Amino acid sequence: MAIETYKGHVENFLHWAQTTPKNIYLRQPKGSSFKDYSYEQSAEEVSKMGAYLQRNFIDDKKHVGILSRNCAHWILADLAISYAGGISVPFYPTLSAEQFKSVYEHSDCKILFVGKLDNWEQIKLVIPNDTVVIHMSDQANELTNTWEQIILKERKINKVHRFQEDDVVSIIYTSGTTGSPKGVMISAKSILIALEAAREIAYLDDRNNRFISYLPLCHVAERNFVEFAGTACGGTIYFVENLQTFAANLKSASPTHFLAVPRIWLKFQEGILSKFGGNKGFEKLRKTPILGKFIVQLIIKKLGLSKAKLLITGAAPISPELLQWYQQLGLSIQEAYGMTENLGLTSVMPKNQIQLGTVGKVWPICEVRIQEGEIQMRSAYITKGYYKEPVLTKQLFDNEWLKTGDAGTLDENGYLKITGRLKENFKTSKGFYVSPATIETHIQNHSLIDQVCVVGANLPEPMALVVLKPESSDLEKDLIEEQLEEIFQLLKPHFKHYEMIKKIVVIREPWTVENNCMTPTLKIRRAEIERIYERYFGDWFKARNKIIYY
Repeated sequence: MAIETYKGHVENFLHWAQTTPKNIYLRQPKGSSFKDYSYEQSAEEVSKMGAYLQRNFIDDKKHVGILSRNCAHWILADLAISYAGGISVPFYPTLSAEQFKSVYEHSDCKILFVGKLDNWEQIKLVIPNDTVVIHMSDQANELTNTWEQIILKERKINKVHRFQEDDVVSIIYTSGTTGSPKGVMISAKSILIALEAAREIAYLDDRNNRFISYLPLCHVAERNFVEFAGTACGGTIYFVENLQTFAANLKSASPTHFLAVPRIWLKFQEGILSKFGGNKGFEKLRKTPILGKFIVQLIIKKLGLSKAKLLITGAAPISPELLQWYQQLGLSIQEAYGMTENLGLTSVMPKNQIQLGTVGKVWPICEVRIQEGEIQMRSAYITKGYYKEPVLTKQLFDNEWLKTGDAGTLDENGYLKITGRLKENFKTSKGFYVSPATIETHIQNHSLIDQVCVVGANLPEPMALVVLKPESSDLEKDLIEEQLEEIFQLLKPHFKHYEMIKKIVVIREPWTVENNCMTPTLKIRRAEIERIYERYFGDWFKARNKIIYY
């Protein structure tokens, strides 16, 4: 039966270990098969690992890091940390050795779980010698102090640690979109309030819910939506083995709950349309009586979303046109808006009251106000502040109101609209303020555009730096330019004259997580992109052609 009142994350987990011990909790793909972890088995391993952690805590230093791609042991490690009374500190598995060294030293961790990484040989060189390193099961070539070795030796803890409401249970470092990562302190109370608030909208009282984990678990959205919610409802959490198996793993999981950032929804659409010769061919078939309905059902099944009852998008702006396109397929994607500092909960789109162009209605358990153009919110679940950063913590609040840094509007029905990020807005040399995010969302809709970053600080008018989709390489240059020219006209109905882009600069090298131009949640790092190209801005703006190649 469903949990009547949610308790701590570990307590929720133990409820299902006791009431549904044989049910599958975690499913780790291994080729065409799975390594399954029942609730009962998971509880035993979590308890034993918790005992090991308690023996290795040094005084009050109970911060424990997790550095790994998503896997079953990521969640088991997180549970073990809380079971033992520790504070979990997850790190992005895509961090360079230098980036990891910086946040790890700041975090005060003395114990570190390490799983599968692409750059382990570099990472291990910067881990302090006094760190207790625990190697997870899928980390190849590491044979000392492994998860299995520890589980074989340890005995279970009889008593789980009980956190007080205001105790910090996790420190989540931000992805660093707007500067150096900051350690957001999350309390036990925050997680409970968030789960209770989402109980109805997320179908948490339903049985046999299935989730799939592939976005970084160290990000607040994945942690909430998959780990905390999936555990609280007694669901099954599937994982993705690697990028190449993503489609097969998703289809196999056939999740009831699915979270994706806008870039992934866009990639799904591109993959579908490519099989029908583009949007015109697809629309022709979709509107064909009987056959069209069958094709749409087949597409949704092949995506792995035929059983989905909750589809969520967030972390970056998504265009209304893309949401409308999915609605035509019968997939209602609900946009959610929040930040690490408020556990990702500011607003969510009601499933049956979708208002395109907004990020949904403000959650009933929080208040939102617009103060000098900035969205500010207050609630009982917002962060206690940034770890070891009193000055930044003070700057985060206006009395009890959390300053989001986002610009927006709130209508009389409680629907929230994001109009830009205050720190990203720039002033042109003509004295006009421009919000690049809204312009980028429109440009992103163009069939040739894969990535876009609008710049223009101290320039007379904005410019758009764009990366084209890979398939554009098959097109003649004249045809590419002819299609890119359409963008200038497409923007006219939506923007003021001073917001209109003057140039389109085609960047040949894609922006990736690896070259530090995108965050792990696939948002562009605007500051880094501007740093790389700003020395060319003046010459590009003065160039005779409207479309420039770099």
